[in-house]
Amino acid sequence: QVQLVESGGGLVQPGGSLRLSCVASGSIFSINAMDWYRQAPGKERELVAHITSDEDTTYADSVKGRFTISRDNAKNTVYLQMNSLKPEDTAVYYCNAKLTTKGVGIILGPRDYWGKGTLVTVSS
Repeated sequence: QVQLVESGGGLVQPGGSLRLSCVASGSIFSINAMDWYRQAPGKERELVAHITSDEDTTYADSVKGRFTISRDNAKNTVYLQMNSLKPEDTAVYYCNAKLTTKGVGIILGPRDYWGKGTLVTVSS
């Protein structure tokens, strides 16, 4: 079993900063890409930031220059540093990881795993 657990969400004023974390645990063999998605009320889930195992990164246009994704492979953790936050950044933020797991004498995957999300509210 694999679990992804996000933390770091909360209420912040416009212009403020938050740092989200997502820890992956369980029978993990390797983690390929890790992503942050978000879903605002009444909207579809969208990709915010993506980081490969080589730490190449891509961002949604709406967050470029404000958000930074990073990872700590030793801790199976991905981070999202969010600066200059705007009310339109309000959403539930979800962590996604594409990874392989250890089976009995076999490596399984890769497949996608999701966290349950952490709420970010940007409001004065």
